[in-house]
Amino acid sequence: MSNYDVPNVWKWNKEEKNAFGNQPIAGSRFEQKLPVGKEPLQVYSLGTPNGQKVAIMLEELNEAGVKEATYDLYKIHIGEGDQFGSDFVDINPNSKIPAMVDYSQDKPLRVFESANILLHLAEKFNHFAPTNLAGKTEMMNWLFWQIGSAPYVGGGFGHFYNYAPTKQEYPINRFTMETKRQLDLLDKHLADKDYINGDEYTIADMAIWPWYGRLVQGSLYGDAAEFLKANDYTNLMDWANRIGDRPAVKRALELEYKDIK
Repeated sequence: MSNYDVPNVWKWNKEEKNAFGNQPIAGSRFEQKLPVGKEPLQVYSLGTPNGQKVAIMLEELNEAGVKEATYDLYKIHIGEGDQFGSDFVDINPNSKIPAMVDYSQDKPLRVFESANILLHLAEKFNHFAPTNLAGKTEMMNWLFWQIGSAPYVGGGFGHFYNYAPTKQEYPINRFTMETKRQLDLLDKHLADKDYINGDEYTIADMAIWPWYGRLVQGSLYGDAAEFLKANDYTNLMDWANRIGDRPAVKRALELEYKDIK
């Protein structure tokens, strides 16, 4: 791995292109008019792990017979920079998917960050979250664990193992170590449980599965499951298959996202 001579002050090379148009400045870059459908929930997303969380929750609500949880689902093509348009930035100033507008309120309510959308829907419809303090606290423990831990898997391991222009031993080893530690943590936690929260399926499962369940099933980052020896995590694999076999989860992975243009 080549050495990097670190300057005293970092400078942005505007000529250097990257796949997702990242820049060191926030805010909108162009005028945009997002479509708004007829349903009370307008979701602007993509079929990434974070986007799948919300799709799973909405389909689980549908499966549970919650008639009010109807939605329009629009595709934000992050590779083309849709997330930097003015309308999307008005919904999520952080320019990340998923984002949602709840039009069932007296005043339309923007909801961004995947875990917050899950919480909003769980509380709004009284589904997939415990009502007792102990159960809710444990669910929140794991929901926030996922939010804090997954960047090491996606932005760390996934990036350097599968997306980086060159294979570099140090970052791959560093983030593989942490990813395997997280997989081992989940495997141990699930040794005597059907779901993250015990016997109850909750939004914690919906948040964790698209990242960790799909990873051990071989659906993320090329051949990463083999590289990580995912089959060694038998409790985690059983849980991943249990969640993946749910009808609502299967539907969520097959949803068509409407074009915004």
